[in-house]
Amino acid sequence: MKKTTKIIIAVAVLLVLVVGALLIYNANKPAAQEGSKNIVLEVVHKDGSSKEFPIRTDAESLREALEQEEGLISGSESEYGLMVDTVDGEQADWNIDQAWWCLTKDGVMLDTGVDSTMIADGDHYEFTFTPAA
Repeated sequence: MKKTTKIIIAVAVLLVLVVGALLIYNANKPAAQEGSKNIVLEVVHKDGSSKEFPIRTDAESLREALEQEEGLISGSESEYGLMVDTVDGEQADWNIDQAWWCLTKDGVMLDTGVDSTMIADGDHYEFTFTPAA
């Protein structure tokens, strides 16, 4: 009986912690900015060359903004959203040579993908071709 009570209390405490963490996350997550925005995407290719793409958009997420530019990004859908494997016509294929596209904002790596990255006027993003280490 005591063991069952301890398990029930432990599960209840865990649930309270999870709900609390979700509430804190939702209260602090970046909000989408409505209306027209100007952002810049800088693409750093495998050869080290870079190219900037100024984008004017009403989109709220980075994915929406980048997909309005014909052929700028492509990839495959996953449970986490779009897994970008091609940027500005250059493909990075993890399955072939462990290369990937690193998404950063003002040089700082993001912990979100293009689907869940909300944009604001003046933002500067970078996709950098990253070969295997």
